[in-house]
Amino acid sequence: MNLVDASVQDLQAALQRGAASSVSLVDAYFHRIETLDRGGPKLNAVIETNPEARALAARCDEERRAGRVRGPLHGIPVLLKDNIATADRMQTTAGSLALLDGGAPRDASVVTRLREAGAVILGKTNLSEWANFRSSRSTSGWSSRGGLTRNPHALDRSASGSSSGSAVAVAASLAPVAVGTETDGSIVSPSSQNGIVGIKPTQGLLPGDGIVPIAASLDTAGPMARTVADAAALLGVLAGRDYAASLDAGALAGKRIGVVRSHFGGRNDLVSAVIEQALQVLQAQGAELVDLAELPNENQLGASRSLVMLYEFHAGIAAYLAEYAPRSPHKSLADLVAFNERERDRVMPHFGQEVFLRALDKGAGLAAAEYREALATLRRLSREEGMDRVLGEHRLDALVAPTGHPACLIDLIRGDFSLGGFSTAAACAGYPHITVPAGFVHGLPCGLSFVGTAGRDAEMIALAFAYEQASRARRAPQYLASAAT
Repeated sequence: MNLVDASVQDLQAALQRGAASSVSLVDAYFHRIETLDRGGPKLNAVIETNPEARALAARCDEERRAGRVRGPLHGIPVLLKDNIATADRMQTTAGSLALLDGGAPRDASVVTRLREAGAVILGKTNLSEWANFRSSRSTSGWSSRGGLTRNPHALDRSASGSSSGSAVAVAASLAPVAVGTETDGSIVSPSSQNGIVGIKPTQGLLPGDGIVPIAASLDTAGPMARTVADAAALLGVLAGRDYAASLDAGALAGKRIGVVRSHFGGRNDLVSAVIEQALQVLQAQGAELVDLAELPNENQLGASRSLVMLYEFHAGIAAYLAEYAPRSPHKSLADLVAFNERERDRVMPHFGQEVFLRALDKGAGLAAAEYREALATLRRLSREEGMDRVLGEHRLDALVAPTGHPACLIDLIRGDFSLGGFSTAAACAGYPHITVPAGFVHGLPCGLSFVGTAGRDAEMIALAFAYEQASRARRAPQYLASAAT
């Protein structure tokens, strides 16, 4: 099979007619991992392959022969970000050497749902260490355990993060789909910059247990795929709902879409030009566009968000270590900070742990007045005085904007270079956010974001699918040494 463009539906059809087996798919993806990830362009997206994958696939094949097909992901290989716990022979480390041999006693709930649906866990993907939370000048896609993941469209460009390996693996067809996680931008940014679809669902739609935390009130897992249909299929399994029924190519007709103009222009003018063409596609499909100068209070979210993340990480990491890393010698954030200092040469050769140190100061716990006030402020500014206000006042079905900027050059000395993105408002509100490939700037992908209010995941999937089917903007990566000029 041509795995480069094969969708989940294509793979299921091949399995159904006997043109492929789940074992043969696992072998084929393992070959691509060996050829492209560890050899050739050396993308370094997959941190570890699952030694049990072929046995799991063989079991799926046996069930299929017996007439039992559990659903759309039965026998389909899936990659997981390496901060999602699995109770098997693989590690769960968040990219950190500190969490090696922690020994998860059980799967994260999202993994349990994948296994129950017959999905084959193919392996774990690299990520920005500690999901980009250890340092404010980190290099996305780098971890002390996994090394540096590279963008398959231009190998000298960032894969973005923190779900770097998941995005690159899907873009390079090392698996048909992958699971990433996001606190603020960690699904949608790497998806946009690697030219794939990423869904950050409504916060709380998916169970969060067994995922190395940053902030429980913001964190969520989410699907990453090459098409909206594949992302919807994966989200359906993770959430226990049918999102395939939302795939409506005519969904844009009659919809009122708010265009957030504060995310256009400036130093992002080349991306803005691509997104202007995407807006024309929306109009051609029957959408009514409403220009918005900005989102209310969007620029006021930063301070409260930072406090919430620092407090929740301090509390959450200790709870995670106790429950999901029982064999680890590290029991607290203080232990992790001390490990990083002892192993500075291996763990912090490029950037430090100043964010960890700031979180260490937040030892008063989640009963602290400062934390409670910050969380209440964040929810109020992002929800009723932010996105819900603008959606209601203008009678909008969704908001759109450029997801972010094209991938920056990799710089291990100075860290990431960012022109900002559209992730923060939806992340702070806990609202659904989908990015879809929209085009290219000098060969580098950029995405169009669709954002709606809480629980409107199905509606955002429908709009994104309608745009995708009308635009067909995605292209497979070419593994160029540098961006086209």
